[in-house]
Amino acid sequence: MRMISKRQLKELVLYSPQHIARLEQAGKFPKRVQLGPNRVGWVESEVLDWLQAKMDCRETT
Repeated sequence: MRMISKRQLKELVLYSPQHIARLEQAGKFPKRVQLGPNRVGWVESEVLDWLQAKMDCRETT
């Protein structure tokens, strides 16, 4: 399992940090993992699966 930082997430997902937080709260984006008092990360495979689902939706419409 690989964790990615906020900077790495921003390179993969072209959304603002605020929009990502809104999607997380709505249950529409993988939840962040609290790694320390001032550090969060995301499970890379979960983010890539989310991106793949977006691409799959594009192909079916």
